[in-house]
Amino acid sequence: MAEWWRGSVTYQVYPRSFQDDNGDGVGDLQGITRRLDHIASLGCDCVWLSPIFTSPMKDMGYDVSDYKNVDPVFGTLQDFDALVARAHALGLKVIIDQVLNHCSDQHPFFTESRRDRTNPKADWFIWQDPRPDGTPPNNWLSVFGGPAWQWDARRKQYFMHSFLPEQPELNFRNPDVVDYMEGVLRFWLDRGVDGFRFDTVNYFYKDALLRDDAADYRVKKEPEGNPYGMQYHLFSKNQPENLLWMERIRRVLDDYPDRASVGEMGESHHAIAMMGQYTAPGRLHQCYSFEMMGYDYTAEFFRTRISDFFTDAPNGWPMWAFSNHDVVRHASRWAKHGVSQDAIAKQAGALLLSFEGSICLWQGEEIGQTDTELAFEELTDPQGINFWPEPIGRDGTRTPMVWDDSAAGGFTTGKPWLPVKPPQLARNVASQQGAQGSVLEHYRAMMAFRKGSALAHGKTTFLATPEPILAFTRGDLLCVFNLSPEGRSLGVEGVGAPTGPSMGGVLAGAKLDLAPNAAVFLPVTGAISLG
Repeated sequence: MAEWWRGSVTYQVYPRSFQDDNGDGVGDLQGITRRLDHIASLGCDCVWLSPIFTSPMKDMGYDVSDYKNVDPVFGTLQDFDALVARAHALGLKVIIDQVLNHCSDQHPFFTESRRDRTNPKADWFIWQDPRPDGTPPNNWLSVFGGPAWQWDARRKQYFMHSFLPEQPELNFRNPDVVDYMEGVLRFWLDRGVDGFRFDTVNYFYKDALLRDDAADYRVKKEPEGNPYGMQYHLFSKNQPENLLWMERIRRVLDDYPDRASVGEMGESHHAIAMMGQYTAPGRLHQCYSFEMMGYDYTAEFFRTRISDFFTDAPNGWPMWAFSNHDVVRHASRWAKHGVSQDAIAKQAGALLLSFEGSICLWQGEEIGQTDTELAFEELTDPQGINFWPEPIGRDGTRTPMVWDDSAAGGFTTGKPWLPVKPPQLARNVASQQGAQGSVLEHYRAMMAFRKGSALAHGKTTFLATPEPILAFTRGDLLCVFNLSPEGRSLGVEGVGAPTGPSMGGVLAGAKLDLAPNAAVFLPVTGAISLG
């Protein structure tokens, strides 16, 4: 059990949108607790809760004003304890988000820090004098638009924020800040959590000299919708001191039996290499990136991402995911590659659950949920509002979980905080429960197959195949995927008949016929030959 996380499947819950049990239209901890049976019935090993801490909700909980309490909209610490107890009774681990890089401007520490330049918290945040002409100290940009510096008239200085101005960055070069954050981790570990997902894990330290970031060197087919993507972020994040903080985090976790960590790698230039650095021995247990959360859906794309990780970071460990609360759902992103919406949803599930590494599922993908099309006036996400109409923003993926076909999808008896629309209502848990061929039942079958086969721990060897066919072995199992809406065929020797939850594959002699969006698993019986 010391490495329960290795090869595990984690289910990400967005608390605002999973289940509302008090009728206010916002999900809560009691609702999540009631629905844990659904997650357990899938065969998941772990639940990840996005932030539940006290917050003004300027960025939906990623702006924390009290790291050691639960926001009243979600419930109480006692509700949290009950959730953990129920999860453990069902055999589920619980990890929670930790948003330590920045806090809310309503946090008492920042309120004190901005008062003057001499108070006890004066150096707890990144403050800097303006340049002589009054402009910010460098060219760093905010992910959410504009400069990463906000003027504060109290101190007559700028403070730094990588996201909203209401999310000031903590100064991790101050050892008191690091000590405090270690105490936060121990507070939740003492309450029984099984580990943490660290938000923006490569952002903690900034260049000590505050040097300008460079222009992005990459040639792009389309202009950026967000200027942040026009820079190569050499100095505003990704500093070597980050790795020392990872090592300290690991020492804390090692004080508690069977705990695990995963870091969010928010990086577009060298994400795979950095995942390896951050999960090297003595650092984080796992790391995941946004590498597979774009629009690429080719054999070459998946092959290179996985092989690059295990080649470049043989001592590290990845957590692969296709979607999360920040990106368009993959059933929508990859729809053009599917002969139907169900076909692409089922194939993507089979593909993801076949990968070597740990896996993270985003709530609703097990029913093939699609993004919700929202009007501007329906948005709550500051990123979506600031950059309307492009990028789209994150509200479309965050709409409530759909449990049945009632007006609010069984999510709430009140008015949901984001709308539940007919295309999403059509994909609900109740209608797929026990239905042969449904996306939900396919996920359950794939999860059981993963646990009982070489997909759990077998090493990956990729085989040479033409697009759009992806083929690799995991131990004694050959996995073949036709990543297109047209049928294909492949010569194959050294395997037995399709097994497990295979779909769309017929083996006749030495010929494997692949239906559109086929996902086929074949036992290896001898030397494999493809042609």
